[in-house]
Amino acid sequence: MTRRLRNALMAGGLVLSVAACSAQYRTHGYTPSDDDLQQIVPGIDTRGTVEDVVGVPTTSGVLNDSGFYYIESEIRSFAWQAPEVVNREVVEIAFDGDGVVRGISRYGLEDGIVVPLTRRVTQSGDGDIGFIRKLFGNIGRLSLGDSLGQ
Repeated sequence: MTRRLRNALMAGGLVLSVAACSAQYRTHGYTPSDDDLQQIVPGIDTRGTVEDVVGVPTTSGVLNDSGFYYIESEIRSFAWQAPEVVNREVVEIAFDGDGVVRGISRYGLEDGIVVPLTRRVTQSGDGDIGFIRKLFGNIGRLSLGDSLGQ
């Protein structure tokens, strides 16, 4: 009886360990289907009709609301490794100055470029002077006459 129990526990542990090492996939965002995009007519449809047909965009253009962007990403997580984006699709619906659809573009992960983010910090004019040094630096500049108003 103990041998059967031990074998069953070992088999169960093996199944759990194999299941724990399988990749997990998550999808974030939304991109409209080709059928929905074919309902949009460049030169005729406006921002309002686009929202009615395909829904509210993930984000819109920064400069003068230049376009709608629908973004969908597929992320793979595997064991101890950092999550990795394995697929990304971006649908851009561009508008002219009057808010009428100018064109529709679809981009994939292979069309993107990596943009390095930098942290811009304004340097103070003090250089590397610490707080304590600033505090004690003012001691020699004070005089009793200045504090009494003479």
